[in-house]
Amino acid sequence: MNEAVRIDLWLWAVRQTKTRSAATAACRAGHVRINDEAIKAASKVKVGDTVRYRVAGFDRILKVQRLLVKRVGAPVAVTCYEDLTPERPALHMPVLMRDRGSGRPTKKERRDLQRLTGLDPNHGHLD
Repeated sequence: MNEAVRIDLWLWAVRQTKTRSAATAACRAGHVRINDEAIKAASKVKVGDTVRYRVAGFDRILKVQRLLVKRVGAPVAVTCYEDLTPERPALHMPVLMRDRGSGRPTKKERRDLQRLTGLDPNHGHLD
């Protein structure tokens, strides 16, 4: 079998991108690194390499376990790499809720809500 495969072909084969041209574009844009080095789409990847692939603002870190040149099904594709990606931090956004039927907020309540959410137009002004 091959000792090394093009990175764009491998990313497509293990189902990290929908198309090979999308994998090539990601490489050109600098969203793919092999062993923390910037690469081109034609760069070769081999077993044991660490591939860092940026998806939606977060990096996926994949350790190459097996090389593929043809696209395979998802169950087979996950056996070709070890996912070393750290868990994404959970974003906690508080949601402001008012009691149903309590009517419109008073001027004081509205200002308190704006101050709490950081939308206070007068915050920081010295009048």
